[in-house]
Amino acid sequence: MRRVLILGSTGSIGTQALDVIRANPRRFEVVGLAAGSDRAGVAAQAAEFHVEHTAFGAVEAEQLVRDVPADVVLNGITGSVGLGPTLAALEEGRTLALANKESLIVGADLVAAVARPGQIVAVDSEHSAIAQALLAGSRQEVRRLVLTASGGPFRGRTRADLADVTPAEALAHPTWDMGRVVTTNSATLVNKGLEVIEAHVLFDVPYERIDVVVHPQSVVHSMVEFIDGSTIAQASPPDMRLPISLGLDWPHRVGGVGRPLDWTTATTWSFEPLDEDAFPSVALAKQVGRAGVTYPAVFNAANEQAVDAFHEGRLSFTGILDTVRRVVDMHEAPDAVTRDGLAEAEQWARATADAAIAASA
Repeated sequence: MRRVLILGSTGSIGTQALDVIRANPRRFEVVGLAAGSDRAGVAAQAAEFHVEHTAFGAVEAEQLVRDVPADVVLNGITGSVGLGPTLAALEEGRTLALANKESLIVGADLVAAVARPGQIVAVDSEHSAIAQALLAGSRQEVRRLVLTASGGPFRGRTRADLADVTPAEALAHPTWDMGRVVTTNSATLVNKGLEVIEAHVLFDVPYERIDVVVHPQSVVHSMVEFIDGSTIAQASPPDMRLPISLGLDWPHRVGGVGRPLDWTTATTWSFEPLDEDAFPSVALAKQVGRAGVTYPAVFNAANEQAVDAFHEGRLSFTGILDTVRRVVDMHEAPDAVTRDGLAEAEQWARATADAAIAASA
């Protein structure tokens, strides 16, 4: 039986993980729960799953990881505050089922310094798909990784078309039900840029060999192209319970967590190139990923400030990426990364983004 500690237990990833565990009580045991501030929600979960150990906030979650014996830690915390619990899980030798992509984007060097090979199992659907496809060959046989993107609610629009986009329109994602920041990031494709950085860190593939293709149906979750010309794709109806279940017991599959595709019905899947003029976020993410050090942290923090400003009516939709690019261009990174240095870079990025937003009003 796998002992599971869930961070972000009342969020989307956490509640779906509990769905998987609820359906497989002889396979998984919940030994700890952590959330931001939803004490009532955690109390109800703890009562149902007979959990004694709970925590609130990232600092308590990090300590919980160090104190509670677990086979796997599922990090479903949102934001760069998830880095501390990620490092704690790795340092304590736990398998880390990682849904907190900011841990790798912001703290790639710190994570790489403590992670053992195979210790991190990706929970994002795209990276889970890549991990599954990579089982078809050796790493030396990989030519490129291809991440799929739904294209969000504004697929096919030009940059000029995006100038007057409203927050309500940005939150109308055609496939996934996510929080405000992640849904907006999917509309700007910043989320896909972050996933490119994550793929580079997880799979050690150079940025020039990581591509993004638009796939509106969101059935093919990503692909791996091999040197013999073969491309292996992972396909399933969009349901996060599948990659979550793999994260909890990698590389073993958990029966019944998702429904299969219906091959008795005529279906069309389409793939389109990414319009980098309308959606420059992926190219900018590759730029900051190559620069490394604190640049990805600055990219992420500036974007969060810009997204907030957009939803508060202080910034246009296209102004989100314009602001992020301005902040990234102004940044001067230190020679090496520390946790204190990352915190300082993020604070600087937020303040600089706020000033740029105010100046553009």
